[in-house]
Amino acid sequence: MLKKVMGRGVALVALATLAACASTNSGEDTADVDTVVPERSSSMTPATQGPAPGSQADLEQNVGARVHFGYNQYNLTNEAQGILRRQAAWLKEYPNARIRLEGNADERGTREYNLALGARRANAAKAYLVALGIDDSRITVVSYGKERPVDPRSTPEAWAMNRNSTTVLRTTVGS
Repeated sequence: MLKKVMGRGVALVALATLAACASTNSGEDTADVDTVVPERSSSMTPATQGPAPGSQADLEQNVGARVHFGYNQYNLTNEAQGILRRQAAWLKEYPNARIRLEGNADERGTREYNLALGARRANAAKAYLVALGIDDSRITVVSYGKERPVDPRSTPEAWAMNRNSTTVLRTTVGS
């Protein structure tokens, strides 16, 4: 009988120990939730998502910073004109912004020919923006020819990507 009582006593002690481990802390080392994570006040706003307005990332993501051309061409396609119209609207919204139009070509052809073709492409984009009311003093033009490919592969898809004029923000909107 003593063995039964002792066995039950050990079981009760073990059960009590487990229950104590599962109970809540006395509060000595727990912080008040309000001091760790304050409630959001009405003056706090969530972090903004997306690029900063008027930034290069804003131009690229929301407007489009690159127009493409056909092989050995510098005339603007309907798609290119649409992108440039959006760029003109963006530039009107940010009148302190200054841009550089970078003309590019694919790897085929001589260096000299591609530099000249890149210049014609960038100047075609500039002329269109100026025709849409953007002051030409806000736009500079440079040609990189085939020296700065977007896609370094030697495939028709890469060549099509590399025949472009890219708009780069030269100044921040606030300056």
